[in-house]
Amino acid sequence: MNIHILVLVIAIILFGLLAFKQMSALILAPLVTSFVIICSGMPILDSLKNLFMPAAAEYVTSYFLVFFVGALFGAVYQYTGAAESIARAIASLCHGKFVAPIIMIITGLLTFGGVSGFVVFFVIYPIALNLFKEANLTRRLIPAAISAGCWTWSMSGPGSPSVQNVIAMDSLGTPSTAAFVPSLLTAIAMFLMIFFWLEFRARSFTKKGYGFFDSTLKYQLSEDELPSEEENPDLPHVAIAVLPIIVILVLFNNPWHPFPVETSVFAGVALATILMFKRIDGMTEWINIFNKGAADSGVSILNTAIVVGFGGVVAKTQGFTDLVAGLKHLSMPPLIFVMVTVAVCAGACGSASGGMGVAFKALKDTYLKLGASLPDIHRISTIAAGTLDTLPHQGAQITLLGICKLTHKEAYWDIAVTQIFIPLIDCLVFIALTSIF
Repeated sequence: MNIHILVLVIAIILFGLLAFKQMSALILAPLVTSFVIICSGMPILDSLKNLFMPAAAEYVTSYFLVFFVGALFGAVYQYTGAAESIARAIASLCHGKFVAPIIMIITGLLTFGGVSGFVVFFVIYPIALNLFKEANLTRRLIPAAISAGCWTWSMSGPGSPSVQNVIAMDSLGTPSTAAFVPSLLTAIAMFLMIFFWLEFRARSFTKKGYGFFDSTLKYQLSEDELPSEEENPDLPHVAIAVLPIIVILVLFNNPWHPFPVETSVFAGVALATILMFKRIDGMTEWINIFNKGAADSGVSILNTAIVVGFGGVVAKTQGFTDLVAGLKHLSMPPLIFVMVTVAVCAGACGSASGGMGVAFKALKDTYLKLGASLPDIHRISTIAAGTLDTLPHQGAQITLLGICKLTHKEAYWDIAVTQIFIPLIDCLVFIALTSIF
């Protein structure tokens, strides 16, 4: 293997191992970046100041408002009970059947409606725990069920207000519904594959005798951590909870005058606040909710941007140049090239949006020369970003496993199938559909 490419491979492995040990991205990214800089023979301080920091700062400048309004919306939905109202309404339809896929549907609808994925983790986990306990399903499937809804079809589907969709829109000048027909069919295919996998695994675990009280799990829940049997009667009506989400999607995707995602989600925040104002006890508590959302947005975008900084350095190394040149020499079809390069960048960053940011910054001109249509490049990059980003070092998965009290060994296989292998298959489905539509 080319020594320069080997440095990048070692850096990604190092990134994964240290992230697995729960080292903060704020320490991890500069540390691994310095390793790459030294091994690549680049000046350390100059590279950090003129490559690492500008890449991170540019990402913050471009996407802070998207993170900010999304986190505000998520905080409002969390503390008013609106997210829980929607989740319980959907969960009540399953009557103990298709529990893992139902959790995936709930999280997908919430994130497609603009609620931050990190907020969804905390809102949905106790609901998932309740449903899994009632159905006597092993907790091993909870992380995959929750995160599959956040980071697959709801992230890459046409019309999604996800950061990944916005990055492609900004970079290519395409609409949110780019390549609508093949995109929609691809999103449906991904949804169905994940649905059937989660149900197959649930039945397989049950057949093997794994139930909710699974003695083989490393961490056993205490009485205080077990789900309460109480129903919360004081939730907003599901129709009121859904209305702001509908407003966001209509404003963002209307064909006559689509509003920017920041404006659309802010309108959703304003409407949700008005509709559910009386559910929060006074203006002081509302200020606390907004403060919480604002703080969450800062943490989320900083963790992502600092990893984009790592990608900004990687994109200037000889190893990255050699890797891209090697891929070009394989004479692969244009959309395959976009898929592979975006997926590799997302894997290197451990972030879908971070990987897309790096890929478009380094390879946008190459993509535009490939001959594929801009809408197709938009959609394949959005889907591909949600593949190798889910390697074990992804911060979101480490956070979710911690919330669910599970280890990688216990739950990661189903995460990998639903969020790496199935989306990769879906990329090929999309490419096949583009030859038809």
